[in-house]
Amino acid sequence: MNQKRYERICEMLARRQPDLTVCMEQVHKPHNVSAIVRTADAVGVHEVHAIWPGNRMRTMASTAAGSNSWVSVKTHPTIGEAVTHLKARGMQVLATHLSDKAVDFRDIDYTRPTCILMGQEKTGITQEALALADQDIIIPMIGMVQSLNVSVASALILYEAQRQRQNAGMYERENSTLPEAEQQRLLFEGGYPVLARVAKRKKLPYPHVNASGEIEADAAWWATMQAAR
Repeated sequence: MNQKRYERICEMLARRQPDLTVCMEQVHKPHNVSAIVRTADAVGVHEVHAIWPGNRMRTMASTAAGSNSWVSVKTHPTIGEAVTHLKARGMQVLATHLSDKAVDFRDIDYTRPTCILMGQEKTGITQEALALADQDIIIPMIGMVQSLNVSVASALILYEAQRQRQNAGMYERENSTLPEAEQQRLLFEGGYPVLARVAKRKKLPYPHVNASGEIEADAAWWATMQAAR
């Protein structure tokens, strides 16, 4: 990994917002899932969540354009488990839903730890999810259509969150707040993708990447990496 690549990854890691996320409740179209993941990466979201049957999730690599390598996707079997997990991390859970108690999405304080809950394309957010959410939010529309594509809606809300956090100086960090092990994982996988694939296949632990972006590993590790099998 050259120095420029190393510095770019470190800069990205420093700007990550681990207390901002999106939770997709059975968003089933792969191009929508991938578009949401891509936007999440663009605004510095480190991890997104999804409720998906069978604990599996589909994305389209062409739409995600590599963002799947940088944004972790955590799946949950039920909305109850997902919301419990997110609230345990101190997050306010905002449901995109038109209701009497809904507020303009721009009136929310996104500098707080926040999860944006997006519903399934046709049916929207389930009643169970709405009951678990802290607040309903809406994107005001003055045309005849009263809903937006789920990936478009998530992008609008995420960029409002980014705007508020940018104004609050939350992206101006010199060092990442992510755990060291997670930083090392991304440095190795992002800086040495071919070696990372081989290490995974051979079930080798990732080596340490030092402050110069260089791999620090003993001779035994390199010998196993270079072995034919």
